[in-house]
Amino acid sequence: MEIHEERSGEGISRRGFLASASVSAAAVAALAGLSRDAEAFESATVQPETNDDEAAAISTEDIAAVERVMALGFRAGDREAVAASATRQRDGFERRRASTDLDRHPSEVFRVLGEPEIGNALDAGRGVVAPTMASAGSPVSPPDDDEDLAFAPAWKQADWIRTRRLTSERLTRVYLDRIERLGPRLECVVTATPELAIEQARRADRDLANGRYRGPLHGLPYGAKDLFDTAGISTTYGAEPYRERVPERTAVVIERLERAGAVLACKTTLGALAYGDIWFGGRTRNPFDLSQGSSGSSAGSSSGVVAGLFSFSLGTETLGSIVSPSMRCGAAGIRPTFGRVARTDSMELCWSLDKIGPICRTIADAALVLSVINGADAGDPSSVDAPFDCDLTRDAYGLRVGYRPEWFEGRGATEHDTAALAAVRDAGCELVEIDYEYQENFGALRTILNVEAAAAFEELTLSGRDEMLKWQQPQAWPNTFRSAWMVPAIELIQAQRIRRAACEYWDDQLARHGVDAVVAPSFAAGLLLLTNFTGTPCAVVRTGFRSETRPHGITVWGRSFGEAAAVKVAHEIERRLGAWETRPPIS
Repeated sequence: MEIHEERSGEGISRRGFLASASVSAAAVAALAGLSRDAEAFESATVQPETNDDEAAAISTEDIAAVERVMALGFRAGDREAVAASATRQRDGFERRRASTDLDRHPSEVFRVLGEPEIGNALDAGRGVVAPTMASAGSPVSPPDDDEDLAFAPAWKQADWIRTRRLTSERLTRVYLDRIERLGPRLECVVTATPELAIEQARRADRDLANGRYRGPLHGLPYGAKDLFDTAGISTTYGAEPYRERVPERTAVVIERLERAGAVLACKTTLGALAYGDIWFGGRTRNPFDLSQGSSGSSAGSSSGVVAGLFSFSLGTETLGSIVSPSMRCGAAGIRPTFGRVARTDSMELCWSLDKIGPICRTIADAALVLSVINGADAGDPSSVDAPFDCDLTRDAYGLRVGYRPEWFEGRGATEHDTAALAAVRDAGCELVEIDYEYQENFGALRTILNVEAAAAFEELTLSGRDEMLKWQQPQAWPNTFRSAWMVPAIELIQAQRIRRAACEYWDDQLARHGVDAVVAPSFAAGLLLLTNFTGTPCAVVRTGFRSETRPHGITVWGRSFGEAAAVKVAHEIERRLGAWETRPPIS
């Protein structure tokens, strides 16, 4: 690799900077060179070796430069001791990077407030029950038209397969054809798996013929976000440095779906390293408007399922990656309680924030998928075994649903939001005004996300391979990862304390007002940020269209392990407004 010469010795290579950088102020003292020559730092390439200058003792001038970055003000007489300590710390950091096996979760494990049995009490013991064909006024037999079949809710497809009115192989071939024809236009598929899909579909049909029914997803083709490992099949994270990566193991959620008789049709796109909708092959498209990105990071899962490319899909969320693309594309999704679904052998971005959830065409489909992937695994120390029961043949009458009037009034509110609120009222739910207000210090929670993500991809930053990523804007991962090295350890700890306060605040809101769920526009009042850090669940459904090409939705936020209440309220909104039935024009 070419090495750039820095003028007058004032610049600092990226490796030299990162070798000295740390989440403590003293350990990032090598920022002095950066403060003198930022342009040289940005353009520098990676040094293959640490040179003598970089190994030199950290100076009091270096400490003063760091103080400016960290908004500190040490006394001049104290800097000499700090510099000596920082030099020793830097040496320790370098030894750790050379020797530590980092294929582990951190020892600190985040747990949500609340008990699984209490959160799941609403329909406890009933299992997950989808609407019936009779209640939906649906014909018993599947449609002859392939497009009608492709867009049918997964719960209907499942019933047709269970009763052997439809074969998994026929449904799978319909979807494989649509993946081949429409996938490239939507840029929503990284890897199609047609041979595997046909093999799994035929197995599902044989099992039924032999009297072996594996459950509500038996024979249904699906798309999996390309951050779930699949042994022998590439798993790329949507990112250039990993596009040739072929894992040896399979993620627990994929194994659970295979045991349930589901059919893996493809690996779907994601914004590189689970951010946005830009990946190494392009930009995933909104199926209602191909000029618009699908949002992300569960970009292909949302785009593909709404376009009728598979029965259901899997996504993940750290901070909006299920809710945001579901809103943009018009999908129905569930972001489960943190820890409900084990993440073993899935890409690790933020150990205390990542959640796996379903993205579908209807919220009933999503509930069925969640029932199958639900559960703990020893490979994920944050995971818990929690029951999930949700009977959608029983209405939501009597549920107490919190809201704030201003969320549905004035600037930013839409007629679809007010229609959703009216649907909740018409369903017999009791609307309860809560006194929630966004707290200014909640913004500090982002520190946790940025630092965890930078730690997860430390090697990518230190090696300089982050330059391979297509998206290099200031808000993109490469700069976020580098900037996270500037965060003092003390700030991270303080952010964790704010997180505990946020968890208690949200739990208190729901408990004090006695509500089962909260309904709000998806991006209102910082709720997306807050509830991702509290680890509490939500369900998002389509409510209408801002224009012919702009779907719109709403989110129902739940208690810890209270997915059933959130899903039931969302289901009432979905079926009363009927917006989910509109198909995108792509064909």
